[in-house]
Amino acid sequence: MNALKLNLGCGEKKLQNYINVDKFGTPDIKLDLESFPWPWETNSVSEIQLIHVLEHLGKDVEIYFGIFKEMYRICRNGAEILIKVPHFRHQFFYDDPTHVRAITPLGLQLFSKKLNKQWIEKKASNSPLGIYLDIDFELKKTGIKPSQDWFRLHPEKNTDIKLLIQESNIYNNLIEEYELVLEVIKSKDLETV
Repeated sequence: MNALKLNLGCGEKKLQNYINVDKFGTPDIKLDLESFPWPWETNSVSEIQLIHVLEHLGKDVEIYFGIFKEMYRICRNGAEILIKVPHFRHQFFYDDPTHVRAITPLGLQLFSKKLNKQWIEKKASNSPLGIYLDIDFELKKTGIKPSQDWFRLHPEKNTDIKLLIQESNIYNNLIEEYELVLEVIKSKDLETV
């Protein structure tokens, strides 16, 4: 059986070969992503896209955790989750009153059991959410999209990513968007559940 591909929080941007899901509009499936359980079977999904969605969900931390627990439950081992969100220090994040949660690479790495174990060994203060919630995601890609403000300051064709990150720690509106890819990590015995 082919695994499902979900476009969660699709709005009116439907993707071919995906099940397009949203609480509003005319998706393939109308669903409130903050209500659980989701209607898909355990280990039935190979890919999820959350394009400018996750920042709208999980104002309550338990709901936010529930979203990650549901994604983990429905995804197969090795499934990819593509997340695009506005950078938390860009005006696009602040301008929309429905944005309830900043999404950052480190915030997503808290769901990695591998990193959780390393942090525990080092006695770091990072919350080991992967262990606490019994879920496991590895952050495989972090892409950043420079804003027009960045290009006004630095009109060179090639973006110096290190400089962009350094300056964005001081100034707002230099990074417009994160593109993050998570991989679902499950042991083989969990796949047969």
